[in-house]
Amino acid sequence: MSQSPYIFDVTEADFDRFVLENSFHKPVLVDFWADWCAPCKALMPVLAKITESLGGELLLAKVNCDEQAGLTQRFGIRSLPTVVLFKDGQPVDGFAGVQPESAIRTLLEPHVGTPPEPSDTADPASQASELLEAGDPAAAIALLQPLISEKPDDPLLILLARALALDGQLDEAGQVLEAVKDRDSHKAALNGARAQLTFLRQAAGFPPRQALEQRLAAATNDSEALYQLAVSDLAAQRHEAGLQALLELFRQDRGYADGAAHKTLLQVFDLLGSDHPLTLQFRRKLYQLLY
Repeated sequence: MSQSPYIFDVTEADFDRFVLENSFHKPVLVDFWADWCAPCKALMPVLAKITESLGGELLLAKVNCDEQAGLTQRFGIRSLPTVVLFKDGQPVDGFAGVQPESAIRTLLEPHVGTPPEPSDTADPASQASELLEAGDPAAAIALLQPLISEKPDDPLLILLARALALDGQLDEAGQVLEAVKDRDSHKAALNGARAQLTFLRQAAGFPPRQALEQRLAAATNDSEALYQLAVSDLAAQRHEAGLQALLELFRQDRGYADGAAHKTLLQVFDLLGSDHPLTLQFRRKLYQLLY
């Protein structure tokens, strides 16, 4: 439950009282969500921020669809998140999926007046990154594509390429990376996105994970199997397992494939970013082996 007086949870029992009746006095935005839905969790803070910024001119009601199936059926909710705006007892507008803050404010404007612009505008790049970390590239693509179509932006293009790659659209991801203009200013992020695309393309041609594990069980010094297992883990975003396998390969056979373990470790550091906890942890371990 939110501490804000303008944000509250609703159930089948109190929906009419808290949403429909209140909507005759001021607009009520209803957020249909579920705990397992990563895009829902990415959208929630944006909705809360907008509601708070309006100082009571808008209410935000939250419906947990796993617990309130009757409301989901009543309003024909087919995908999550779905957001519906109620006014004078009726649904008057809404949207499905993750939307940027600016788009939501534009939707609300005819109903609550011109919302004041926040001093710290929500960062679409941060929202997209959170979606990628949560394993939902499709939602990240839906968030990024409208923004990029309005104004191409190199950091957003790089994030879109990562999302497309994770969504299996490898050729499209490569084309988006080619559209990045200022490559020097975004070198690390660009190299990371290229590395991710490389891992996914490589893994597509490798044996199944089970076969690689069986090879390693039979011969722990099978460098090829260890490298392929590491890249397969990286392609599936199991970064810690991939880094551990690469570090082990570097420890036992650092010359394998012209130093592939070392080179790939550096690629993963670019992919994760210099401040990521795994980067800090495994860079320290790599240096200990090197020096």
